[in-house]
Amino acid sequence: MTTPGIPLEPIDRRRRYERVADRLIALIAQRALAPGAPLSTERELSETFGVGRSSVREALRMLESQGVIGPGPGGGFAVAGPARPLQRSLRLVMTLQPSPARDLFELRRILEVEAAGLAAERRSAADVARMDAAVTAMAERLAPDEAGAFVDADVEFHLALAAATGNQLLAHAMDAIRDVLRSALLPVFGIPHSAQRAVAEHRAIRNAVADGDAGAARRAARAHLERVEADLRAAGTSAGPGAAP
Repeated sequence: MTTPGIPLEPIDRRRRYERVADRLIALIAQRALAPGAPLSTERELSETFGVGRSSVREALRMLESQGVIGPGPGGGFAVAGPARPLQRSLRLVMTLQPSPARDLFELRRILEVEAAGLAAERRSAADVARMDAAVTAMAERLAPDEAGAFVDADVEFHLALAAATGNQLLAHAMDAIRDVLRSALLPVFGIPHSAQRAVAEHRAIRNAVADGDAGAARRAARAHLERVEADLRAAGTSAGPGAAP
């Protein structure tokens, strides 16, 4: 029995461009190529790996589509940040299978409540300063025409909170959902008094983290997330992962 639309042909052995892509991924994993580092030209990579330029070109296209590399200086490519591939994958999944807002808030509670507790135990002065800057930016952007800037500062606070845990996987996971989070938070800004309450709630999380009170930090984070979700339900807003750009 054959599957409609799939031509009958034997599976070739692994193509050269796939081997080139694997070699580049290995170099990135070994930190021989760090995030932001420009890649060599097609010609140079062709000579390095002993393959044709067409194989190199196809490998670079594949890695770009996966988010492993992105545009670099001079029209070339550079190594992307570690969260970029996960961002691309999540965006594709959420485009193909949109999820309700409930799923996003459940995920946020799983990640961010515990993150607040860990941040209280592990934060540095620089972490607290980054959270302070985010809260200040939120408080300065409450005007009706500054929704985008307010939400950017809101997301920055949560990224700072994740970074303060010292857990790189957690920080990368939060960075990966930043676009989804931003799309979900934009409608919240328009709910009366919600933005003002968010500023106060973020300050409460920040204070508990700065004080090293893990229990209070978890409670403040949970209270904030539950309040935002309740506001969305009350307003009848269906913002969620499916709304991601």
